[in-house]
Amino acid sequence: MSQSITITAEDIVKQVKLSLQIPDLIESIVNRKIITDAATEAGITVDNEELQQAADALRLLQKLRGAQETFAWLEKHHLSVDDLEEIAHFTVISQKLMTHLFAEKVEPYFYENQLDYVGVVIYEVVLEDEDLAMELFYSIQEGEMSFYEVAHKYIEDKELRRKGGYRGILSRKDLKSEISAAVFAATPPEVLKPIVTSKGVHLILVEEILQAELNDQLRYQIGSELFGEWIINQIESVSVVTSLG
Repeated sequence: MSQSITITAEDIVKQVKLSLQIPDLIESIVNRKIITDAATEAGITVDNEELQQAADALRLLQKLRGAQETFAWLEKHHLSVDDLEEIAHFTVISQKLMTHLFAEKVEPYFYENQLDYVGVVIYEVVLEDEDLAMELFYSIQEGEMSFYEVAHKYIEDKELRRKGGYRGILSRKDLKSEISAAVFAATPPEVLKPIVTSKGVHLILVEEILQAELNDQLRYQIGSELFGEWIINQIESVSVVTSLG
């Protein structure tokens, strides 16, 4: 016997409450209002071409290859075509507001904080025994073992072991301060003396240090960081009143 269940807007609000999602939802609403109001005050407008490009980018992001898939996606998320246009519109004004507020501030900020954007390529093995770490360090120094052999033997995580302990390209903020200081003082390629932290004893191969370059990707990253800080400051300066019943 089939059963029909009716879900109301009240049911949805209650479920959001019971799922403990209200704080995140309120924050998103406040963010939207702050950005929308600031864009209006700055006289930011959106033309049809910009709106279309944003909508196309959204469809690409959601892997919607045609009209049929788009309408199915809208139905699944209880959205109308007007809602899709509103999402696209908000995306455009957010980007334009970020540019309006911070385009001229990105370059000076970069040069003032250039060291924060230097990258480093490292390989790492974390051990529990400091004596063992020192023994392995000297074995590598004397050519008795390679760093890869140490990683292959002592790393427990299968995927990390397969990569020889490769951690990728990291910045200073990705590393603990005691590790960061040693890593960025290295002369690559160099295996560092074991470093003890609360997570264990770190045996690190510094393969390469990458000097920061203010390219388009980094410009966008810095602009986004500054914009995010600006939004947080705006939220802290407003009083939010909710009426949910």
